[in-house]
Amino acid sequence: MRTEPGNAVGAVVFDVYGTLLDVGAAVEPARRRIGERADRLGELWRRKQLEYSWLRSLMRAHRDFEGLTADALDWALRAIGVEDRALAAELLAGYRRLPAFAEADAALAALRVGGLRLAVLSNGTAAMLEAGLEAARLRRHLDHVLSVESVGIFKPAAEVYAIATSTLGLPAGRIAFVSANGWDAHAAAWNGFRAFRVDRAGLPDEPLPGDVERGVASLAELPVLLLP
Repeated sequence: MRTEPGNAVGAVVFDVYGTLLDVGAAVEPARRRIGERADRLGELWRRKQLEYSWLRSLMRAHRDFEGLTADALDWALRAIGVEDRALAAELLAGYRRLPAFAEADAALAALRVGGLRLAVLSNGTAAMLEAGLEAARLRRHLDHVLSVESVGIFKPAAEVYAIATSTLGLPAGRIAFVSANGWDAHAAAWNGFRAFRVDRAGLPDEPLPGDVERGVASLAELPVLLLP
């Protein structure tokens, strides 16, 4: 490992779902059964998954991410008029085998070779994350796999981002936080991290607290930005 100047980035923390792993691929097994409705299913499933995480955090009624992902899928299937338990089980199993974005492996490898410590910080349970990252062949690059389950509340609660600083033993200002979810990047910035938003769709920035340092179109841009 290299020795960094006192204020240089010493570690990079990544969100997982939508940032390293492609959640859009979660509904692909459904296409052969429900056709065009698969796109609508994917949209509703992801939206409800996030909504339930926020609502349960506000209600202080925690349910782990695997459970609320199942709840969100159940609601989304009913919303499009599909009752198929076998399909639901297949989709949930597939959530542990989501593909990595094409540039993820090379970007993480370059950051690691450059001497940075790497971690993920996710709403997912430890079991979901370990399975998904192993299946996508990204786990080998990571020093830490951090789950919100250790604090029992979801992003964007401040307690979640504190997991990264306490685990890495670095102040937030020396940690780069990378997320494709704008609200997550802003929350990390609000909590003192150097935040980078991965914007693959060309969307506008969110009008939220926290100054995101940089938007990037791909994870492939990160080694150039973060390594000397």
